[in-house]
Amino acid sequence: MSFELPALPYSQDALEPHISAETLSFHYGKHHNAYVTNLNNLVAGTEFEGKSLEEIMSATAGDATKAGLFNNAAQIWNHTFYWHSMTPNGGGKPEGALAAKIDADFGSFDAFVEAFKAAGATQFGSGWAWLVLDNAGKLQVVKTLNAECPLTEGQTPLLTMDVWEHAYYLDFQNRRPDYIATFLASLLNWAFASENFEKAQAQ
Repeated sequence: MSFELPALPYSQDALEPHISAETLSFHYGKHHNAYVTNLNNLVAGTEFEGKSLEEIMSATAGDATKAGLFNNAAQIWNHTFYWHSMTPNGGGKPEGALAAKIDADFGSFDAFVEAFKAAGATQFGSGWAWLVLDNAGKLQVVKTLNAECPLTEGQTPLLTMDVWEHAYYLDFQNRRPDYIATFLASLLNWAFASENFEKAQAQ
């Protein structure tokens, strides 16, 4: 079974005017697709053939000799998760159990927003900002470098924001803080984050 590029959960122009169809055509159609092609080539004829993305990530994390395998597997996973972390007419505030948990663990929704903005803005170079549930059952905002993913640290991702330049440069140029503010105000898919939170709570 070879890996395939997962379908987007919306059309390529669905996030406009915030994220353009042109950005998605490059980001999804070129970058994400390249990771799929690369990983299929790397696993062919190896012990990793037929393994899941999560299995490959777990087996190769931190192993410099298998960096290519990890980077491509993790970037397929991260990008698929990122597309679902956004939705047309998104943003605003969460509801229900996740909203209460954010208030409890961060002190307020506004404190979460500031922490998330800071994580995205201060991630030097390429990487990701995440809302995760840690292995102690507490919500945290974390940032990861390049292809790193909280899954390999025993954390459960609830949502993510891509801060690699190709995620926003065509639409925001070098204004990463504007992209982050737009992501929070107009794109963030709280229903997806709540669903991930409820699944984690049920385990």
